[in-house]
Amino acid sequence: MANNVRLLLVDDNPMVLGLLRGALTPLAMVTTATDAADALLKAVDDPPDLLVCDYRMPGMDGRQLVEKLRSRPRTAEAAVILVATKTDISEKLSTPDLPVDDFVEKPFFLREATQRIKRVIDKIALEKMAKTVPSDGVLRGSLLQMNVIDLVQSLEMGRKSCSLTLTNKDDKCELYFKEGQVTHATYGSLVGDPAVFKVLRWTDGNFEVNFEGKTTQQTTQLNTQGLLMEGLRQLDEAQRDGGGKPEEEEEEDVLLDS
Repeated sequence: MANNVRLLLVDDNPMVLGLLRGALTPLAMVTTATDAADALLKAVDDPPDLLVCDYRMPGMDGRQLVEKLRSRPRTAEAAVILVATKTDISEKLSTPDLPVDDFVEKPFFLREATQRIKRVIDKIALEKMAKTVPSDGVLRGSLLQMNVIDLVQSLEMGRKSCSLTLTNKDDKCELYFKEGQVTHATYGSLVGDPAVFKVLRWTDGNFEVNFEGKTTQQTTQLNTQGLLMEGLRQLDEAQRDGGGKPEEEEEEDVLLDS
């Protein structure tokens, strides 16, 4: 579902730019630029929430663009994802003076890159929603706006401490987070990891995020990423056992290297 996150996508390769734009347009309001100079002008005119930028480009490179945006008050808070080779990331970009939210390593598969970027988009969307929290301090929404997996990933990335209550008809699940890590979960008679695994299967319902929600209980064994990975593995297994779409019938992924 498209949301109100403004994304500026920058790449000098027209094919890569077009494929990424097509993949990300359902997730955010996408503006594109084919070089850093054009991107800088567009960012100053309409500050983005997220910059997704290739590192190696003619003229001004991605790092220089990020530094210029960071130096301007209107664009200083934009989230940043840089697209670069493994060597460039390790030798030139993973430095304290260049704070970025994530990297996409080249060459990359389009589906994997889209999912990586989507995590940051969802985090920004949740933060925007949090700014509209009513006086009781509880953020309410529908799982049609943001599903369970996206919610959990967003709370993890934002290092939030809160409670997340999920309801679907007569079913209810409660998860508690401390600095982004799920510490306690209940779903009927299920407690801890099994409760998380079961609720990840939900496709409908509502959610409430209480930023004052706390607990001293520790019932989960895995960290948040571990819970998500194992939960997704179980979900995939259940879908295959239930006659879901075979893996070989999925759309072919695209390997890109700009």
